[in-house]
Amino acid sequence: MPEQQTIIRQVADAVAPAVVRIGRHGGRGCGVVVADGLVVTNAHNLRDRTTQVTFADGRAVQGRVTAVDADGDLTVLAVDTGGAPAPPWADAAPDEGAPVYSVAAIPGGRRVTAGRVSSVDRSFRGPRGRLVTGAFEHTAPVAKGTSGSPVVDAEGRVVGITTLRLRDGFALAQPAGPDLRRRIDELAAGREPRRRVLGVGIAPGRVAQRLRAAVGLPERPGALVRAVAEGGPAARAGIRTGDLVTAVGDVAVGGPADLEAALADPELPASVRVHLVRGADELDVVVTFDDEPGPADATDEPAG
Repeated sequence: MPEQQTIIRQVADAVAPAVVRIGRHGGRGCGVVVADGLVVTNAHNLRDRTTQVTFADGRAVQGRVTAVDADGDLTVLAVDTGGAPAPPWADAAPDEGAPVYSVAAIPGGRRVTAGRVSSVDRSFRGPRGRLVTGAFEHTAPVAKGTSGSPVVDAEGRVVGITTLRLRDGFALAQPAGPDLRRRIDELAAGREPRRRVLGVGIAPGRVAQRLRAAVGLPERPGALVRAVAEGGPAARAGIRTGDLVTAVGDVAVGGPADLEAALADPELPASVRVHLVRGADELDVVVTFDDEPGPADATDEPAG
């Protein structure tokens, strides 16, 4: 126990000065300094393009949004960080079982809790319903109003940003690593992400199995199209209601979550081959995405 207490105190002293409150009247969430003049937080912590940012020393200043990744629940604020040091970042996500520490800013102080990574490769829905993949689950207790706070290792390196509280004392964090740093750098530069939208509604996996069985078709992994938006990329490519999407490019699609993950790939080209099963027939179509994506593809499938 003395060693654990020492680690917690060291982590708190090193990281807490970089953790901030977001919003007035006690705040809606937390954020962390990532560079001089820049703070990252969850998109759902903001109500406007400007917000109050309160630092560990009690200094409160206005921050301005540089860009928002609403689907990925991330935003960067330009703000006078007053010399608050940005903590170092880990190069990769933590492994299952790794000890971690949540460092949160609370009104009038700080809160540091200890836990472990309880699960990896988790997913959740962002504020607009799009699936966010690759999160890790941890057991370091987090209170309401502390989303956006950093999760760190015993050396004080940021290993993730807590984004969602779950039941039974668990939380999900977006992992540190090259992808998260790239997203933060893009937002800091004022560039908001553009994710591909197919223009379809997708049936939950259990419904897809039932519908195929009802018409005498064998069970088959894939994402079943239950609706097609008129004039959208899917409609232009000839995708129809009842088609089963089994691959996007070279990526196999075993269900709705796989389809969303494939479409969220930042390297997905503007035109891509989509493999379909239509009844008992198999065919390929080429989908060309719109320059300005519309609302996310709808699915009733829960996040895993």
